Amino acid sequence: MRNYEGKGIQGLGAHDQAFCVELFRRMLRIRRVEEEIERRYHQDQMKTPIHLVIGQEATAVGCCAALRPTDLAYSSHRTHGVYLAKGGDLRAMLSEMHCRANGCAGSRGGSMHLIDFDVGMAGTSAIVAGSVPLATGAALAAKMQRADRVIAVFFGEAATEEGVVSECLNFAALKKLPIVFFCENNFYSVQSPMAPRQAPRELDRWAAAHALPSQRVDGMNVLDVFDAAKAAVARARKGGGPSFIEARVYRYRAHGGAGDDSKTGYRPIAEREAWEKLDPVECFYKVIAKTGLISDPARKTMEQEIQEEMQEAFEHALASADPTEADLYRHVYAVG
Repeated sequence: MRNYEGKGIQGLGAHDQAFCVELFRRMLRIRRVEEEIERRYHQDQMKTPIHLVIGQEATAVGCCAALRPTDLAYSSHRTHGVYLAKGGDLRAMLSEMHCRANGCAGSRGGSMHLIDFDVGMAGTSAIVAGSVPLATGAALAAKMQRADRVIAVFFGEAATEEGVVSECLNFAALKKLPIVFFCENNFYSVQSPMAPRQAPRELDRWAAAHALPSQRVDGMNVLDVFDAAKAAVARARKGGGPSFIEARVYRYRAHGGAGDDSKTGYRPIAEREAWEKLDPVECFYKVIAKTGLISDPARKTMEQEIQEEMQEAFEHALASADPTEADLYRHVYAVG
């Protein structure tokens, strides 16, 4: 696996320095928000299941950095990273997770269904691969409308076991749709590793068999992710059709809820510890600090700003109004 140290990337290359610092800030913000959600979750104020992205920040940030606000993003149930990386409102996100009327989905979706059309967060689904056909349809619409819009859809490796994904890859390639299929391969579906589920296969090669460009990237390396996403988005925008990106990554926490569940035995603790040495946030910090782009005092200031933003956002959510009976009829287009 290519990472920032050892034989991998040694610096920032041609990437803009201020942009690299911003990438770090976005990843750090997602990490701290998730840690605070985890810390507070036992208080039972957030009336929603949660699926943390701790360890997977580089995939959301790297890919969304290649998108415009007018481009659309679709996600699986693990939504927080993509929502924030796409520009979603933290206050609206936390209000949604506390089931308040002013949540980004009006208290209807919770953690797994964050939506914000203002920033192009167009849809999420708790169904495995559920967002893939939705995103493919949105890409078809964009092409038919001749809109300058690219669609990105995030899903886990287990989604590739669903027939609808193969159908969407085929259809997108056939119609040259402006879509990027972004597979976050963290090697586990709930507590089931890859081996018991399927015969050995390379997902990038599997996707390439559907006649679209496909590549594998280091999902712990935000620049690796960004470079691949930037090329795929540019290709789609120019009418070149879809691309498939497999980002190999690792979640440090349980499939759902707060804390780590490695002690249950479905994955070795040593495996998780080995991946923690590749922490996407801290490894990238070492690179930008080594090159003089950021100092420890500057990071401390950044941390304080994020902490203050989080505190205000949680206070806002907790002080917000609960839904009323009248809210039941909002966004309802047919009544039986």
